[in-house]
Amino acid sequence: MQALQSRRLMVIACGLVGWVSVAFAQQAPAGRGAAAEAATRPPLLFKEDWKLPPHQGPATDENMRLTPAVVTNGSVVANDRVALTLYGESASFIRAAEHEGRLDLWTGLATTPTAVTLKDKRNYVDLTGLARLRWIVRTTSIQTMYPLVKLADGILVAGNRGITTDGEFVQVEVVFGGMRWFKVDPMKVVATTEVKTPDFSKVDEVGMAFLGPNGGHGVAASANLSTVELYAKAIPR
Repeated sequence: MQALQSRRLMVIACGLVGWVSVAFAQQAPAGRGAAAEAATRPPLLFKEDWKLPPHQGPATDENMRLTPAVVTNGSVVANDRVALTLYGESASFIRAAEHEGRLDLWTGLATTPTAVTLKDKRNYVDLTGLARLRWIVRTTSIQTMYPLVKLADGILVAGNRGITTDGEFVQVEVVFGGMRWFKVDPMKVVATTEVKTPDFSKVDEVGMAFLGPNGGHGVAASANLSTVELYAKAIPR
């Protein structure tokens, strides 16, 4: 048990170092031109813990699905200021589940690439500087997730730094500087052309993309998205 806990802590630490180092790399060198203001992280804009959709009887793959009605009604979102959006031809097969005492969204039954995003209903968000997305996630087999952003002009872009956790629930932090970004087709959820200078100063949605299909229950490829926090400056809509 101690060995497992130690391994998990190592994974968390390595993940955080990998992402936070991107933020430090984006800071302007001190002493050039006017004195630079000390970089500060923005406050928590929103947090989402999820909830199970209304259902009768035990939770199943069918009654926990994020159908269009569930997404439209917001019945799986616990924070009433947050809206959920799903992308992909089989996105309605993503389901709510419970693991380690927390609720999460599980992609295992989606047979095509999918994506999950969240937005603040009242605000756009500024993802420049030290803004960050903090998320408890898990990937199994060789599934990989990629940071995804919907820009203010409606274009979806995915970052090229993949996240894998080897079957462990891990809290990761995504800082949005220092990556290459690629346009994503909202229906097929496939990456296409590179977007050289995406404007992250006014963003509509933030989330994760899964550019490969999933394999169902067991040890097959899948991903879980548990508690999520966004630290960013709000820009009124």
